[in-house]
Amino acid sequence: MTQTPTPQAAPRGAAATARFSVPVKHPMVTVLGSGDTLLRVIENAFPTTDIHVRGNEISATGEASEVELVQRLFDEMMLVLRTGQPMTEDGVERSIAMLRSAEGGSGPAETPAQVLTQNILSNRGRTIRPKTLNQKHYVDAIDHHTVVFGIGPAGTGKTYLAMAKAVQALQSKQVNRIILTRPAVEAGERLGFLPGTLYEKIDPYLRPLYDALHDMLDPDSIPRLMAAGTIEVAPLAYMRGRTLNDAFIILDEAQNTSPEQMKMFLTRLGFDSKIVITGDVTQVDLPGSSQSGLRQVQRILEGVNDVHFSRLTSTDVVRHKLVGHIVDAYERYDDSVEDRAHRPDHTGASTAERRSERRDKGNGKQPPRP
Repeated sequence: MTQTPTPQAAPRGAAATARFSVPVKHPMVTVLGSGDTLLRVIENAFPTTDIHVRGNEISATGEASEVELVQRLFDEMMLVLRTGQPMTEDGVERSIAMLRSAEGGSGPAETPAQVLTQNILSNRGRTIRPKTLNQKHYVDAIDHHTVVFGIGPAGTGKTYLAMAKAVQALQSKQVNRIILTRPAVEAGERLGFLPGTLYEKIDPYLRPLYDALHDMLDPDSIPRLMAAGTIEVAPLAYMRGRTLNDAFIILDEAQNTSPEQMKMFLTRLGFDSKIVITGDVTQVDLPGSSQSGLRQVQRILEGVNDVHFSRLTSTDVVRHKLVGHIVDAYERYDDSVEDRAHRPDHTGASTAERRSERRDKGNGKQPPRP
């Protein structure tokens, strides 16, 4: 893409104009989107910048800093398109967010094009790749560390990307087998009340792992690989007493492990193996006041060599946009509830202390005298 650069001497806030020429080999529909959908995303993100298209020429006029961002955005889009990968509305929005983050000083070393073109796995015409900067850092951490924790809300690709890396490692013969496991903890229903055999009762907890496998491998090959032990999908309890060598091991829904289960699982690590542990500490289904092993392990292993914690947020959600907003809303609610719980009333006691006092009275204990 040829362009007329923004003058370097232009002060911030001054008006500037940049012009871009899209090479003929790239149809304008790939740059602007069908029905100009991508152009509308860009215009909404830069409301104070006038963006005009004539033929294969694009011009942007407005505040110098905003024009420069628009210029960089189109450059990144062209780099992505040159790889043969189409640009999507979501990809444009995430590119803009990354560029603005870089401008704000918290910027990534990687460019949007580097994030959006990193292929992990291709199967049946579909390519799996990270879609956000944090997802790319998560994938890179799996490459460079033996034990990686992927912690974040639903929809951030924690398990899916780990599964893709596992299949990639198997296909490239870095490991001889894949082991996928989950704790069989109820989220509202009890195992004993579910119909069927023990295997049929456990199977629903493992179904999301099977679903991901079917996205990444030929479905006809999965039963054969499982029969040979190359791929194993089993409840966490089945890991006890084993040493797992030359394997890529994924523990999913790790927020539902107890501290004892987490320690048991981590100590299954054998030679030439890799472990990825995923979970969302805001969705713990353990009964009563049981402590989550995923919450505790962060305090125990943070800073240990060759152990990495990747933390994803609502900005990394790759499902419907509303999912990210829902996650944020719940976080705000939890923060406000926690704040109220520790805010003293007119007696000087917090809500948490008053609850404890009521429990003590109910157990026949007398609250301590001031």
